[in-house]
Amino acid sequence: MKIAIHNSKQGFHPRWIDYCKENNIEYKLVDCYSNLVIDQLKGCSSLFWHYNHLNPKDMVIAKQILFALEHSGFKVFPNFKTAWHFDDKIGQKYLLKALNLPLVPSYVFFDQKSAFEWIRNTSFPKVFKLRKGAGSANVRLINNSKQAKKIIRHSFNKGFNLYNSWTELKERIYKYQNGKSSTSNLLKGFARCFYPPKFSKISGKEIGYVYFQEFIPNNDSDTRIIIIDNKAFALKRMVRKGDFRASGSGEFYYERSNFDLSCVRLAFEANKKIQSQCIAYDFIFDEDKKPLIVEISYGFSPSGYDKCPGYWDQNLQWYETSFNPYGWMINTLILGGESKNKI
Repeated sequence: MKIAIHNSKQGFHPRWIDYCKENNIEYKLVDCYSNLVIDQLKGCSSLFWHYNHLNPKDMVIAKQILFALEHSGFKVFPNFKTAWHFDDKIGQKYLLKALNLPLVPSYVFFDQKSAFEWIRNTSFPKVFKLRKGAGSANVRLINNSKQAKKIIRHSFNKGFNLYNSWTELKERIYKYQNGKSSTSNLLKGFARCFYPPKFSKISGKEIGYVYFQEFIPNNDSDTRIIIIDNKAFALKRMVRKGDFRASGSGEFYYERSNFDLSCVRLAFEANKKIQSQCIAYDFIFDEDKKPLIVEISYGFSPSGYDKCPGYWDQNLQWYETSFNPYGWMINTLILGGESKNKI
């Protein structure tokens, strides 16, 4: 049984290749950007492609290729249930609401009038987010109705660029000052002020909607639980100093004692409904100390999780051991039965 892996040095791809080599799993590197990618998959039973929401080519065609293959019965990672909602906070809102899962209260409006009417009857602060973006990009705390009205007008008139060069530069300065980024990365941020990345041009403007979430106070961190193959591992991310955001802070904790089992339990329960091959749940706690889901994602940066000391099974049994989640991804696909259609 030969598997196909997109030929890339980014994301999960090197980890998949290493796992195949170590376990004598036959694999083939393919170019998912090729016009002949379907032909390249001949003789393979599955395709693994960790596509990136900030990669210009991936933005154009990744979901279409993966879901077209899945439609034919060919096995893919990520599949539809894993990835259709990736980098789409509005899609996640409706998914979690439809499945009766505890999402942070969220509000979306598709016309300016409805948004203004909502402002008159709501309280502040609220958290404004664009539909796309990761690492706390395009996330702002809105403290009053005046700020909210300004955001709403901008959302329905000029719209927002997905890449904000000034916000991104501040992120790079923050990480540089905290020893989490290099001088070259900082200089790249200055250059981006004049030459924005290609994905920004492809994505265009986020316009025609406005999305808010409730601001849940008294959270000094968030908890990320990743579920793969009925196993869970975790990362605690501290809120930045003088800020309310945890994602992208770069300050992580891994020890088992940092995690409330209610988050782990809820992550397993949620994924029984969502049925994702791989999914990260970001949790914060409400005033009653009950976990709420902020957002979800199938993708994550591998290097950030190498220090995880163990994992839980679906019975919440803890295993203090090293593990390979990228091998779990492969095993769940190739051991789950033959593809209906081997190309």
